[in-house]
Amino acid sequence: MTDSLGEGIDPKYWIDCMAKVAEGRDKQSFMALFDHFSPRVNAYLLGQGVEAGMAEDLTQEALLTLWNKAHLYQPKKAAVSTWLFRVARNLWIDRLRKQRAKVYELEDEFLEAGVGALDPEEDTGELDSDRIQEALAALPQNQAQVVYMAYFEGKSHSEIAADTGMPLGSVKSGLRLALQSLRKKYGEET
Repeated sequence: MTDSLGEGIDPKYWIDCMAKVAEGRDKQSFMALFDHFSPRVNAYLLGQGVEAGMAEDLTQEALLTLWNKAHLYQPKKAAVSTWLFRVARNLWIDRLRKQRAKVYELEDEFLEAGVGALDPEEDTGELDSDRIQEALAALPQNQAQVVYMAYFEGKSHSEIAADTGMPLGSVKSGLRLALQSLRKKYGEET
């Protein structure tokens, strides 16, 4: 029927497992699905540029979704693998959207770092474009570019990586280093 990795299994087997999970919460069927698909979902997410820790979390969430929503699977519309990868991708997109909402907190970070007001004693709540330009100019070009794209254009890390051709990890570390540098320069140690 199969080798130890589950290769060569008839796709109908996975459909039957999904039906058993959906109808009777069959734990053996779920474990078969879990054992077969969790490393594949994790590899898929890693291949999409998801950080390893997040990929593991999303894989667990996707398989938990399979357990809870197997009744929504329709075998005539997609293979089990396609359905599960779509679930994982959608979870990742939701996570990116939540992270993207945090992007708009830059104004607070600049204000906390003293970049926003001309006089640190005077907090007008408005960002001074000259001070921001000065702060960005003090950063290495790639860090300034990443900060600008993330916080002023509202782009996600993945979008920045795609636009610049930088690896996703470089985008994330560049952003982290830039914010550390700004905090240090403007008197807030991290």
